[in-house]
Amino acid sequence: MANSKKINRREFLGSAAAASLAFTVVPRQVMGGQGFVAPSDKITIGYIGCGTQGLREMTSLISNPALRIVAVCDPNKFTTNYVDWSLNGVRNSIRTALGDNSWGEGIKGIPGGRDIGQEFVQKYYGKSQASGTYKGCASYEDFRELLEKEKDLNAIKIMTPDHLHATIAIASLKKGKHVVTHKPIANRMYEARLAIDTARKTGLSTHLLAWSKRPEYDIIKKWIVEGKIGRLKEIHNWSNRPVWPQWQANPSDKPPVPKDFNWDLWLGPVPDRPYHPDYTHAVFRGWYDFGAGSIADMGHYSLFPLFLTLGINTPAISAEAYATTTCTLQNNVAVGVKNDVAFPLSCIIRFKFPTTAELPPFDLFWYDGGMKPVTPDELSANGLSLEKEGMMFVGDKGKIIGGFRGEKPVLFIGNKMTAGEEAVPEPSGRDANDVWINAFKNNTQSPGSFLYAGPVTETILLGAVSLRAGKRVEYDSVNMKITNSPEADKYLVREYRKGWEL
Repeated sequence: MANSKKINRREFLGSAAAASLAFTVVPRQVMGGQGFVAPSDKITIGYIGCGTQGLREMTSLISNPALRIVAVCDPNKFTTNYVDWSLNGVRNSIRTALGDNSWGEGIKGIPGGRDIGQEFVQKYYGKSQASGTYKGCASYEDFRELLEKEKDLNAIKIMTPDHLHATIAIASLKKGKHVVTHKPIANRMYEARLAIDTARKTGLSTHLLAWSKRPEYDIIKKWIVEGKIGRLKEIHNWSNRPVWPQWQANPSDKPPVPKDFNWDLWLGPVPDRPYHPDYTHAVFRGWYDFGAGSIADMGHYSLFPLFLTLGINTPAISAEAYATTTCTLQNNVAVGVKNDVAFPLSCIIRFKFPTTAELPPFDLFWYDGGMKPVTPDELSANGLSLEKEGMMFVGDKGKIIGGFRGEKPVLFIGNKMTAGEEAVPEPSGRDANDVWINAFKNNTQSPGSFLYAGPVTETILLGAVSLRAGKRVEYDSVNMKITNSPEADKYLVREYRKGWEL
């Protein structure tokens, strides 16, 4: 036709909805059932990262009626050598979502890659089609191509290894897309700052998935403000992570790059190095180049909502790390291993914070790899001990223990233990994704916005700087400088591969 023109996906969905209304005007809730969302009102998502965590979260996200996944992306096409916390967890989650207990029955191993992501999306949406099939999900190897071609996308979800988070977030924001990302925002201070600044300048909505509503923190804050434990002195947070192998040196062997895996794209901004499976999949977190360690993995979940609740609006002003030491034998002589490529097997990091509007100066201690505080006498006196993961707030008159995973906090004054009169509200049952989906739909900032995550992000990343510097580092957040050890400034940024500079 002479006047024909191409229309994008959003225009098509909108015109389809309008066409259906042209025949009859029926209330939306009657036409589509309770919870129906018109196609033209759905948030369209580009899903970048189809590894185990990406697929696991996709199985819960895809059922949300307010959005539609229209493109997937991963530098890996398909393999069954992924690493996960159970052999069939991802497979079973996809089976449950599809209502098909035979899905993946021929797969041996743990599957992942963009082919799996695309197949899952199209099978899921196909269930609601009269034909039983759906072909509306594009697949990309390179996120840059996705952003260039999928112009009508509303938002990007980032589920890649840490070293690519900021690169993809910044590129997506510059293309006018809202961004939701797994933690951390970045694994370098400079990149985190740049991503947050880009979000602020574009005015787009963002969300860091480590945010959650934590009503038990409101109880803890109330007790602190009321002086139940006296003057707050210390906050302790510990995790049993890492739950992945933790290496002491870069691998020396050079296995071939797997078929249909674009190693160059997976590396992204990191300088060239030979491919090795010890860098990829769920084990990337242990490397300084690719991950951000146990504190970024688990500390975000506990500390991001805590910072918001307690009004901690500035990063730590110093960090001092104590790490596991290791040695090897050279000619039968014990020699210490200097490890500047991977996080230690375990560590303790002490962060110092200045006075805030609501809190006096205090220390925050992070522990991982099995390290945790000595069991307080108050706990022992009640026949209790510290769990493998937890939080403790120490004042000059008492302690609060709990609040790590939603459990009711316990107050200790002397050896007297009380749970207090406050009840922790039951979970609402709402989809946690609704928080950011609604923000994206309304062009507002979610409570987990990048704009609110600067203090916790910089604190967590400062811990890695202290580990690598091997000393206490003092931090000037305004100027993003290590003031007592200028040579440690190099750990705030990375060396960029040509063409990937930020």
